[in-house]
Amino acid sequence: MDSHSDEHENDVNQLGGFIAGLLVGGLAGAVAMLLLAPQSGKRTRAKIQQKSIELREQTTEAVEDAMAQARTKGRQIRADVREKADELQQRGQDVLDEQKERLSTLVKAGKTAVQGSQA
Repeated sequence: MDSHSDEHENDVNQLGGFIAGLLVGGLAGAVAMLLLAPQSGKRTRAKIQQKSIELREQTTEAVEDAMAQARTKGRQIRADVREKADELQQRGQDVLDEQKERLSTLVKAGKTAVQGSQA
């Protein structure tokens, strides 16, 4: 019987704690409501309108900044691509010139070999 009464006492204590928490929470909500009482509808609408104007201006600035950064990055990328293309073109020209020189040397050597074998 003793354990049954302990369980009942525990249940009562939990219910009491719940009710106390409910009362304290309700009281805190009431105090917060009094401290943060809403403004008139006209004032609230004016405040919302002002905040929306500020938000629109901030958004416009952020978009303009992002666009400027994108344009700058685009210019930088184009310049880098042009530079790399010029480098590749120069390398290609160097390789072509080198191959022409080798071919010329081989042709000269071939001519000399043909002339030497005819003599």
